[in-house]
Amino acid sequence: MMRRFSLRNSIQYVLEKQRFVCLLIGIAMSIVIFSVVSVSSPILRPDFEMINVQDSIVSYNPIPRRIAYELIDEADHINAGGKVPLGLKSKNKRILVTGGAGFVGSHLVDRLIARGDSVIVVDNFFTDSLTLNDRYHKTNVMGTLNMLGLAKRVGARFLLTSTSEVYGDPLQHPQAETYWGNVNPIGVRSCYDEGKRTAETLAMDYHRGLNIEVRIARIFNTYGPRMCIDDGRVVSNFVAQALRKEPMTVYGDGKQTRSFQYVSDLVEGLMRLMEGDHVGPFNLGNPGEFTMLELAKVVQETIDPNAKIEFRPNTEDDPHKRKPDITKAKQLLGWEPAVPLRQGLPMMVDDFRQRIFGDEKQYSGSLLTI
Repeated sequence: MMRRFSLRNSIQYVLEKQRFVCLLIGIAMSIVIFSVVSVSSPILRPDFEMINVQDSIVSYNPIPRRIAYELIDEADHINAGGKVPLGLKSKNKRILVTGGAGFVGSHLVDRLIARGDSVIVVDNFFTDSLTLNDRYHKTNVMGTLNMLGLAKRVGARFLLTSTSEVYGDPLQHPQAETYWGNVNPIGVRSCYDEGKRTAETLAMDYHRGLNIEVRIARIFNTYGPRMCIDDGRVVSNFVAQALRKEPMTVYGDGKQTRSFQYVSDLVEGLMRLMEGDHVGPFNLGNPGEFTMLELAKVVQETIDPNAKIEFRPNTEDDPHKRKPDITKAKQLLGWEPAVPLRQGLPMMVDDFRQRIFGDEKQYSGSLLTI
């Protein structure tokens, strides 16, 4: 005998024997499954690029996945092979910059935004100390590995900012990219030196084995506004000491040589490398060579002719000479530095003077108002 349909009977049937609870559980499971499938199957933008700048441990988890993905582009083009189509070079891009709040990273971010790119910055606002060797290892090796994995997942081009420290205390002068270096693997500087060498190895492994587009820059000494005042680098040390009327500290006999490039020149080189078709590595530095004593003299001329120089024992494994051979960058990138030291240093000094004495004035003012 068939029962006639009744809304009252239907509701009573659902409420009996916990059928209503089972219905709610089924609906919840359907929503969860639908959400997971939707998020894990995006259509990727082919104009997504990543730049690993300076020293930041990179974990992608704090950034929601939807930031790394764009649902669709104008041509409905899926890019799963790690290649950036040539036709997209003129388009504005979405670029992830690790360490983008730091010295070089912030200048690069400014340049990218100025040309209309959408920029995502990952930075933990932590300033490295030369004593934190465990952090250098995690940054250079594990951080680079994390970002290469992300580049593989989203089909992005990856730029690694390596360093002239991969050459160690060089036996070849100037240093060309073909030189393998002279690095002490167990010295006090080795964690950073070898960490960057390992990062280059990882980048090339992902390039050769997984067809990921990578670019490698070997950055030589760089200076300019926004440098950390007390970061231990020779230019910032000399400038901060001279401004504070402290003796400029020269380690050893001061005959060691370095080459100093202004930050805007470096940013231009990084931009050209990222947009070009060559993997590298490329030396990015100013071939103008100065001894530490010559640098101290330039700082004296710029800040205070009466600034004192104080000699101290040299540090372990300190390279005797450092000068880039930039022939490859000239030929393949059309790049060479344009700002000489005597032109760039005053701009850095103005920035340091404002931050050192400006902070002191602000602090003094706050004391007067308490």
